[in-house]
Amino acid sequence: MSPASATSPNGVQAGPKHHLLSVLVENKAGVLARVASLFARRGYNIYSLAVAPTDDERLSRITIVADADSAPLEQVVKQLHKLINVIKISELDPTDSVEQELMLCTVGADVGARTQIIELCGIYGARIVDVGHTDLTISLADVPSRLDDFEDLLVPFGIAMVQRTGRVALPKLDRSS
Repeated sequence: MSPASATSPNGVQAGPKHHLLSVLVENKAGVLARVASLFARRGYNIYSLAVAPTDDERLSRITIVADADSAPLEQVVKQLHKLINVIKISELDPTDSVEQELMLCTVGADVGARTQIIELCGIYGARIVDVGHTDLTISLADVPSRLDDFEDLLVPFGIAMVQRTGRVALPKLDRSS
């Protein structure tokens, strides 16, 4: 298994390396808690965690970004396979997968700043999803590094609130004929 590269084109940040796991599980109460507690017992820091149902209502997909510097991941993967509700585990290589993360951000946007913020949203492909008298709420889905860059550019306007979902990822599609 290869940890995520610090120079990944999918936006993995420099610094600690991360493993990106896609875990297909039965959609039942308590499964997420059992998976997360397994990581905690082994001393792994979960950097990002996202879970959602799949197209099959009986299954959910958990995307886990875990710290790769703390220890080899093979033991945790073996123990995950032993959990009764785990169907399939895939480690996704950042060069062979598509990653996205969603950010919602409320920024101060007085009359003088709105044009600049709207232009910035256009450059990054962000959408304004709510408008107040003095604030805008913006939505952007992209690779984590682009969200970081966008957030940094919004700081001078005054970020009132920010929420990020954590990464979700799927393997890239085969393009061979």
